[in-house]
Amino acid sequence: MEIRKTPLEPGKFYHIFNRGINKSPVFFEDKNYYFFLEKYAQYVFPWVKTYAYCLLDNHYHLLIQVREEYELSIPKNTKKGYEWYVSNAFSSFLQSYTRAINKVYDRSGSLFETPFKRIAIMNDSYYSRLVSYIHQNPQLHGITQDFKDYPHSSYWSHLSASKNSKLERTDVLDWFGGEKTYRKFHEIEIEKIEKEITLED
Repeated sequence: MEIRKTPLEPGKFYHIFNRGINKSPVFFEDKNYYFFLEKYAQYVFPWVKTYAYCLLDNHYHLLIQVREEYELSIPKNTKKGYEWYVSNAFSSFLQSYTRAINKVYDRSGSLFETPFKRIAIMNDSYYSRLVSYIHQNPQLHGITQDFKDYPHSSYWSHLSASKNSKLERTDVLDWFGGEKTYRKFHEIEIEKIEKEITLED
């Protein structure tokens, strides 16, 4: 199935990712990264659970699970399916972020490629490697020599005791068998992880 048309179904896990048009930047200074997450929480959080993320200068990665049907507030008489509401939440989020960026930086037009890309996560092995791949992305792209030094990913959020995070932090650590195993898994070389994460351009 085409990577931009995979349906977002209740209860399923997905790797969500996208980039700026013509690979152009979508974040211009540090405060943009935090604003992006604020908008994400506002528009998308009611529809999905978020397990991992990484924001880079011209693209982003998310590991999400669409909430179960009983958690989704869908009008009873609507003719639109769950896919429309979840996709619309992402679209509204990205449009809101783009409008704000355009206003602040005196630009116009689209900021992101559309629609956003998504890959359904079909097995446990892919899930584990995807968490590591997302966090190691800054190192993969040469942005930093050590991904653990990069501030705009969920790596350290998973290890934090903060109660304000909207991440499914406990679930992620439990998945890896605890903090120690989580850290150890992330030490697997990025080249090995990348080979098992297939992304279509």
